[in-house]
Amino acid sequence: MTRLLFMGPPGAGKGTQATLLADKLGIPHISTGDIFRANVSQGTELGVLAKSYMDKGEYVPDEVTNEMVRARLGEADARTGFLLDGYPRTVDQVHTLDGILEELGEKLDAVVELVVDREELIARLLKRAETSGRTDDTEEVIRHRQEVYEQTTPLLAVYADRGLLVQVDGIGAVDDIQARIFDALPHAG
Repeated sequence: MTRLLFMGPPGAGKGTQATLLADKLGIPHISTGDIFRANVSQGTELGVLAKSYMDKGEYVPDEVTNEMVRARLGEADARTGFLLDGYPRTVDQVHTLDGILEELGEKLDAVVELVVDREELIARLLKRAETSGRTDDTEEVIRHRQEVYEQTTPLLAVYADRGLLVQVDGIGAVDDIQARIFDALPHAG
C-alpha cells in the first residue's frame, strides 16, 4: 500500500506528476484543487465559497477542506493507497490529517515536494493563463499564491523531522521528473 502526499508551489507540475504517478502505482489521485473546481463549476454552496477565496489566490478555510478530505480518504478506492495533492496546507491540517489517518488505521509513506525556482513558476503560470483562459492566473494573483505557498514551510519541516520528506527537482521534461520522483520514493529501487 502506498500513501503519498504531494507538495510544491502552484505551477510546479504537481497535478501532472501526481496523475502520472497515481496511475503508475494504481492508486487514486486526490486533489483538493480538482474538488474545489468541480464544486465551482457546479455552482454548489461550497463552490461559491471556495471561488471567493480561490479568485484572491487564498486557501479555502480549514473546516471545509478537512471534512472534504476526511470523506474522500474514507472511500473504498483510497483504502489500498492514495496520492493526496493540495492538502495539508497548514500545521493544524497536518494534525487533522494525522487524526484522519489514525482513525483509518493508516499512515503516510512519503511526502514528495517538487522544487522549482519562483520566477520559473511565474513564467509557467502566465503561459498557462494565455493557453487555458483561467481567470485566476493574473500575474498579481500568481505572485500572491507563491507568497501564500511559502507559509507551508513549517509543514515541510514537520515532515522532514518525521523522515518522510522527499525533495525532487521539478525542472525538466515530464518523463525525467517522473523518473526522479519514482526513484526517490522509499519503495522504489
